[in-house]
Amino acid sequence: MDAYVKRDIYLNRLIVRKGNGLVKAVTGPRRAGKSFLLNPIFKDYLLEQGVPEDHIIIISFDIEDEETPQELLDREKLKEYLYSRIDSKTEPYYIFLDEIQEVEGFEKIVNGLNSRPNVDVYITGSNSKFLSNDIITIFRGRSDEVNIMPFSFKEFCQDRQEPIGELWKEYYTYGGLPALRKMPTFEQKNTYLQRLWKKTYLDDVVERNHVENREALEAIADALCSSVGSLTNTTRITNTLASVRKIRISDDTVAKYIGYLGEAFLFNEARRYNIKGNKYYENVKKYYSVDVGLRNARLNYRQLEQTHLMENVIFNELLYRGYAVDVGVIEVRVTKDGKSEYKQYEVDFIATNGNEKYYIQSAYEISSDEKREQELNSLKRIDDSFQKIVIVKDDIMPYRDEKGIYYTGLLQFLMSDKL
Repeated sequence: MDAYVKRDIYLNRLIVRKGNGLVKAVTGPRRAGKSFLLNPIFKDYLLEQGVPEDHIIIISFDIEDEETPQELLDREKLKEYLYSRIDSKTEPYYIFLDEIQEVEGFEKIVNGLNSRPNVDVYITGSNSKFLSNDIITIFRGRSDEVNIMPFSFKEFCQDRQEPIGELWKEYYTYGGLPALRKMPTFEQKNTYLQRLWKKTYLDDVVERNHVENREALEAIADALCSSVGSLTNTTRITNTLASVRKIRISDDTVAKYIGYLGEAFLFNEARRYNIKGNKYYENVKKYYSVDVGLRNARLNYRQLEQTHLMENVIFNELLYRGYAVDVGVIEVRVTKDGKSEYKQYEVDFIATNGNEKYYIQSAYEISSDEKREQELNSLKRIDDSFQKIVIVKDDIMPYRDEKGIYYTGLLQFLMSDKL
């Protein structure tokens, strides 16, 4: 096999969960590399650790996989086959069940296997029958989910020889879905991304949720793609659909459809947090696409503003590194024309991981004093001691100013391993 992209961050998440007594469920959008993470990446790791190959049992239930006998889609025959492969001795067995949702009643088999002390079970699934909410319901606290995303920029650059600037242009245009690495032309990439939207992602959402108004669902997907990095709410989207697309649906339906798209791993929401008030604004959020290439293809490459794409990529990178991410606001009282009023300053991201917290601004450029002041207004008004970071598009030598604010270039940030 040719050298493959080593997704070490996800591999390590599987390693620390190995043998923990829970079903490991690998989830994420279609074609993001879930199956590949288990086989060959995790399988190769187990072999390197001395696990015998016959103690790693791999079955793919993808209907396109001709290597799996159709009879194994029958639950009883699958159970008989798996138990015949497992020795009753104490040596551990690792079972990978790929696209397990194709087997009706799979949860009984998986839970039965997982109850055996020498069996470690790993499953994947991503379509209308198997999402995060299903895992919570089916396994009732006996599962451990590892959610994966398309390639980060650093993964995307692995084993690539082109100048990093050219790789960045390719990445922010077409995104990081693994299959795109073998598609050299725009026509191939665009056809692939468009087909995923039309024949995979949206079909899954419609089937799973019995969506009656597909036109509205697609219009909402367009609206979310168009507004990445902008504060929005259901009322605003409802009004936009009515005025621009002549689609009239309720706020509740918009909220429901947005939820469906999020459950399908297509968009992630960032809640707006009042830093000084220590509270969330529930009615205003930002939404980001799980992959900027999918976003761009959905909009037919009409809105390639690097400011918004850069912000989306930074958001995804923070999720990829394991942070919980909110967008922040600082409210301060100011006096204007002799009257006192509140003014709000936006913080692009609040990234939290346990005791770690970072305030981050995505600044395409801060070449002028006016622009610099605009980007720093919010950070300078945060009076706690957590790190404040400004990520700029330019290639700069990282530095810290007199206020302790840290500056770094976008590509340096994306190619590093930590904040």
